[in-house]
Amino acid sequence: MGGGGAPPPPPATGTTTDTTSDTTADAGASGERPFRIVAVTSCPTGIAHTYMAAESLENAGREAGVEVVVETQGSAGFTRLDPAVIAAADGVIFAHDVPVRDKDRFAGKPTVDVGVKAGINKPAELITEVRGKAARGEVSAGSAPGTPVERSGDSAEGYGTKLRKWLMSGVSYMVPFVAAGGLLIALGFAIGGYKINKAPSVMDHFMWLQADSWGALFFQIGVVSFGFLVPVLAGYIAYGMADRPGLVPGFVGGAISLTINAGFLGGLAAGLIAGGVVIGIQKVKIPASLRGIMPVVVIPLISAAIVGFLMFVVIGKPIASAQKGMTDWLNGLTGTNAVLLGALLGLMMCFDLGGPVNKVAYTFATAGIAVASPSDSAMKIMAAVMAAGMVPPLAMALATTVRGRLFTQTERENGKAAWVLGASFISEGAIPFAAADPLRVIPSAMVGGAVTGSLSMAFGATLRAPHGGIFVVPLIGNPFLYLIAIAAGVCVTTALVVVLKGMRKQAPEGTGVGVADTAIAAKVDSKEPVAA
Repeated sequence: MGGGGAPPPPPATGTTTDTTSDTTADAGASGERPFRIVAVTSCPTGIAHTYMAAESLENAGREAGVEVVVETQGSAGFTRLDPAVIAAADGVIFAHDVPVRDKDRFAGKPTVDVGVKAGINKPAELITEVRGKAARGEVSAGSAPGTPVERSGDSAEGYGTKLRKWLMSGVSYMVPFVAAGGLLIALGFAIGGYKINKAPSVMDHFMWLQADSWGALFFQIGVVSFGFLVPVLAGYIAYGMADRPGLVPGFVGGAISLTINAGFLGGLAAGLIAGGVVIGIQKVKIPASLRGIMPVVVIPLISAAIVGFLMFVVIGKPIASAQKGMTDWLNGLTGTNAVLLGALLGLMMCFDLGGPVNKVAYTFATAGIAVASPSDSAMKIMAAVMAAGMVPPLAMALATTVRGRLFTQTERENGKAAWVLGASFISEGAIPFAAADPLRVIPSAMVGGAVTGSLSMAFGATLRAPHGGIFVVPLIGNPFLYLIAIAAGVCVTTALVVVLKGMRKQAPEGTGVGVADTAIAAKVDSKEPVAA
């Protein structure tokens, strides 16, 4: 899961060609200005991946003698690139998993449009690609599309990929509400005790000098924040599909989902239905005289009515029953079943380090605690998910400390940052290591994550806050055993990484790269099958 800051990206592995280097050298010798690229990076949470991709592109640009200026569209907002910088650019790179805001500013230039992980893992290749397009005179036509459904129009992109992008659009806007609400509720419990949810409204009873009043205040603010979770999720799934016209029916459908107790599952369904309804309405041909009122009156009216009808009358009850069934199943988890679920969630959290699978596990956990009074099982799941997500970066940090000679100098520097990132529950801190050596790092991380997740569930550790890492340990039930679970997973992953890296044939001292790894990296870059 994401958080603030990010470590330097992994070094590019064989993606910059000799031709590019020669061309750059010739250009510098002749006094010509360097090739200029503007880039935009963004990820579902707008935190770690966004800035890691930006730094990776900037570093690759310096190595290739190319000027790269990046606009990071993160969760804290973004500062638009100077129009003069965009106008002077020779090419554009979009590395994003959610819509690029104000994308039409970059129209008419050679453009490479990829996911944010490509910006992290193969920046030099992207720079080479955009330079090739510029040399061939390929430019983007007209106003560049801004929503995932529009930029997913390539026939090679399946509906599964489109669906993931739509869902990630909703999750990216939902996560801040989860974090704010969850941490405030957890703080309220910490200050006022576990009966604080029975406290009267602070509007009627608030004593400035009483800790219980402050606990009740934080709790009640957190509950209000959580109340937006499902409507925001549904609204921005619809926005990802149909842009701004999808917001009204999406929010309405999400609010209805809460009304009929369809919960998180209802919000997912409402968002997808709302986006589909708006897209359908937009395809209907209407007289030119009515086009002005379509986005303001007609589309919101018709789409909200259709989504409301479907949620209240057609699909609401089945979804509410499914939500209740899932809740009852989670509440009934005990013993071996709980341990196995913890192991599965741990595997998912460490599989792609902040990618779609990681987000599925995290969203599943946060959905369980997104109520004023979550069940004990839901809080155990949240604890297991956060613990497992902390394992990969902490393990890489420990491995670079105890066996530094197995790692490159860059990886050892990244290991120092990984201590802080792992402690803050930022799984992305392990990405530079996984990108450089996926066949050893990722399986090792998954094993350690499974160990931690299963131990956390077995120890009965609980967590009300959806984020915070080591900084919310005082809010965790059974904190000592929880830390033991994390330490066990970190030690397992560290041991596996050290053993696996120690088995490879080592290159000369100082390079930190094995001969076998060079061949594997080459196959990964060329997308050839690699034998485990």
